[in-house]
Amino acid sequence: QVQLQESGPGLVKPSQTLSLTCAVSGGSITKNYFGWSWIRQPPGKGLEWMGTIHYDGKMDYSPSLKSRISISRDTSKNQFSLQLSSLTPEDTAVYYCNSDYKFWGQGIQVTVSS
Repeated sequence: QVQLQESGPGLVKPSQTLSLTCAVSGGSITKNYFGWSWIRQPPGKGLEWMGTIHYDGKMDYSPSLKSRISISRDTSKNQFSLQLSSLTPEDTAVYYCNSDYKFWGQGIQVTVSS
């Protein structure tokens, strides 16, 4: 069983940059059978795919976020991270990391507010 856990700040200010980390156990982010993704769900809305980093390090980003998003990985720690810049209140959401949409973290609430 792959287990994932999000961590980072729950409250950030508009115009700042959000940094979240996903810690992975029970599987390796360098294996070829998993893609590792960030998903979010704003209040009252559906799930939104943000981006994916694949086992070989290649990345895909949502076109609507590509100017603001960066996903990276630390293979020595078996972790991958999200950075989202130029935050607005519309970025308020529960943020999830997952593996091929099969294994999910519990999610972390992020509120963008002054």
